[in-house]
Amino acid sequence: MLYLIALGSNQRHQRLGSPRDVIHAACRRLGDEGLQVIATSRPIASRPVGPSQRSYANAVAIIETHLSPPALLALLKRIESAHGRRTGQPWSRRVLDLDIILWSGGAFVSDRPALTIPHPLMRERSFVLGPAAEIAGDWRDPLTGLTIAQLASRNRRAQKRPEKAPKPLDHATKRP
Repeated sequence: MLYLIALGSNQRHQRLGSPRDVIHAACRRLGDEGLQVIATSRPIASRPVGPSQRSYANAVAIIETHLSPPALLALLKRIESAHGRRTGQPWSRRVLDLDIILWSGGAFVSDRPALTIPHPLMRERSFVLGPAAEIAGDWRDPLTGLTIAQLASRNRRAQKRPEKAPKPLDHATKRP
């Protein structure tokens, strides 16, 4: 089975170095764990989502493995932990964040462990779609039928649209 994995880091690791170095080390670690790394995107810098103040380094990788989605998720969580990730701190700085974005099996939902594929927020995240379009542009979102390249293009266009200002109310002309 093929999986598209998102990698992110916004905290320096005392041994591995900068967030970009952490991303490269994580890709090597995926291979060391028996996963076949087919392709990796170039790391990009991105703004944080949520209250975090630190910029991220983000990339994606295509991996091949016989592991089921829950088994792969467990392995990814062990790798995160080995890199110093602490659980229970959403939106905080992190040495390594690994997410399953898509897989060749289509849609997948599980309560134990909590896992939804495709990743529920992937369509909104340019820091995932941009790198994913680089190496998996022809992969399709099983829910929308759109390719990663199409989703990335839509996401870029949506970000460029200016917000419309609300129309002011003219209270003097409004009658009860």
